[in-house]
Amino acid sequence: MRMRRAVSALLSVYVSVPVILYLFPWILGQLIYAHLVRFPFFVDLSQPEDLLNHTHNFYLDTEEGVSVGVWHTLPAGQWEEAAEKSAEWYQRTLGHGQPVIIYLHGNLGTRAINHRVQLVKILSAAGYHVFSLDYRGFGDSSGEPSEAGLTRDAVSLYHWVKSHSGVSLVCLWGHSLGTGSVHLLQAKLSSSRSAVDALILEAPYTRIGDVVVNHPLSKVRPSLLWNALERNNIVFANDENLKTLSSPLLILHAEDDYMVPHHMGLKVQPPQSALPTPFSWWMSLPRCRSTISFSLCSFMKSHSRPRENDTPAFRWR
Repeated sequence: MRMRRAVSALLSVYVSVPVILYLFPWILGQLIYAHLVRFPFFVDLSQPEDLLNHTHNFYLDTEEGVSVGVWHTLPAGQWEEAAEKSAEWYQRTLGHGQPVIIYLHGNLGTRAINHRVQLVKILSAAGYHVFSLDYRGFGDSSGEPSEAGLTRDAVSLYHWVKSHSGVSLVCLWGHSLGTGSVHLLQAKLSSSRSAVDALILEAPYTRIGDVVVNHPLSKVRPSLLWNALERNNIVFANDENLKTLSSPLLILHAEDDYMVPHHMGLKVQPPQSALPTPFSWWMSLPRCRSTISFSLCSFMKSHSRPRENDTPAFRWR
């Protein structure tokens, strides 16, 4: 009898979850962004030196009433120079020729989560400036998250970096949810006949709805969840935005990724036959970030673009 009741209760939950999310679509938005889970706790985001060396925190106004928190981490080779330097000094270093990566993280938590900090350390050690952004509503950033809002934050940071970085190569790195913002940003730039120097997508998906309905609790009436997403204007259509791609692309996807299945990453890879030259790389990782340094460095070396007087955007060492 107890077993029957337990099974009945589980079935009730299994069936009711999609219905609840359909009736109250705002709940689904909260679950997708998970921005209210401000993990790690008890971290002062305005003091990045507690977690990262040679890193400066600043706030960028992306629209009226919205200010987002950003960390700027220097290439590791500049750590001695960076001691007690001003915000203006950090800005000036962008014009020294080293490549820049703008990192757009996934859902849940802040730019201080350990795996994000560890990635920044790897990129910094490889000689890159790294900008880590907390979208609106995340961390110490004001506002509420939305698809349009996250994209606006990314666009604003991209233009800010470009205005200070001279001819340095600027690459967008999106992870999971952040791959949607990367695609939307590059689509906006493509429409204005501009292009990002390079894109890196880590664990990309086709559409955010495909990730949602892949969850075990979404197997009953997935159409209800698609409807709730559309009512919330949460689409992140990577498969559609891919059609405007005009930049070199590297895709990284772990084979053991259960949140965003490996096969979704395969679907967002552009067909090579449609490209004038091969510039799309696919790296399948046995485990998350197991060979990330090699993948990144090989890709950036291959697609560094010649600048004025045939001077490369950065020197390979």
